[in-house]
Amino acid sequence: MDFGFSDEEKLFAESLRQFARTKLKPEYRKWDAGTPYPREKLRELASMGVTALRVPEAYGGVDASYVMTGIASEELARGDYNVTLFLQLGAMCANIIAKHGSEGVRREWLPTIASGERLLALGLTEPGAGSDAAAIKTRALREGDYYVLQGEKASITFAGSADACIVFARTSESERGARGISALLVPLDIPGVSRQVYPSAGEKLTRRGSLIFDGARVPADHLLGAEGGGFAQALSGFDYNRALIALASLGAAQESLEETIEHAKQRTTFGRPLAEREGVSFQIAEHLTLVASARLLAYQCLALCDRGQRHSKEGAMAKWLGPKVAVEAIHACIILHGWMGYSDEMPFVQRLRDVIGLEIGDGTPEIMKGIIARETFGRNFMIYK
Repeated sequence: MDFGFSDEEKLFAESLRQFARTKLKPEYRKWDAGTPYPREKLRELASMGVTALRVPEAYGGVDASYVMTGIASEELARGDYNVTLFLQLGAMCANIIAKHGSEGVRREWLPTIASGERLLALGLTEPGAGSDAAAIKTRALREGDYYVLQGEKASITFAGSADACIVFARTSESERGARGISALLVPLDIPGVSRQVYPSAGEKLTRRGSLIFDGARVPADHLLGAEGGGFAQALSGFDYNRALIALASLGAAQESLEETIEHAKQRTTFGRPLAEREGVSFQIAEHLTLVASARLLAYQCLALCDRGQRHSKEGAMAKWLGPKVAVEAIHACIILHGWMGYSDEMPFVQRLRDVIGLEIGDGTPEIMKGIIARETFGRNFMIYK
């Protein structure tokens, strides 16, 4: 077993860490007001290879490993946790388009994802269908050379700024559950599409919100894969993306802990540095240990994915544990900084609000535990199959 990175992976991590600290971190607070992220900033990320990681080389991408993608998620989060969502959505959407899109769709969209010229969203969740994704009601019925889209997608990352969305909708009137769900690449500038951005506690850079489709006509060749195959496409992406979410959370937590370690060395109370007090140093020791443990679990998931092995359980474990550990660590950093840690002058409260959001996204902790139990006991022992 090899627990280390290759020289190439180490160099990639170091370059992204420097980029995160010098370019992203100074502006982290700036985007907390919900200001749209400038496209030139997205193209700057693209120049670092971030948006091209899971795009095939034939379409202008890097075709990087999942482990390399995880490194990017962890390191970028040290500067700006929200920026990792450009990576996550880019990777998931590029994977789906590369595997299931027509050649025309691949040639039109994949190079622009890689270059940062276009931003994609993923539309699965609905007002009445979150973790129970098979309950979605959005319809896409075939009319000649088009699918007519009707319905609403809720809590969609980049709803306010994406150029297109991979929308999961029912293309069959007779099929029930997951079987009738298909995936379509929907440009968001066509008639019949409207948006609503939510006021959120965190992740404001992402402009999360709703996409409403009222008779939007989507070209039939924008169907991704066969009719009825969309749900499987979504699930295949969630498993590894859960590890990316965990690593982003842990990257933010690790940066917070390192900042707190320096604070504890410099801050004195009653004539002694905080670092000399076991009540402080032992807390940091505990959180460093938990972060390191969750980090290894996330990379195990991605390594299994790279080898083509099952990783649903590991992805769910990482997604449950990573954000939980990160929230607890960042909260401790707030307390250990005293009132200054609670102020907007420090990044801790913003990081806490951001990380809590992805305790929910891609499946709640309860759903993650359900997946772990299903993979352990088998589907026959589950209330839902």
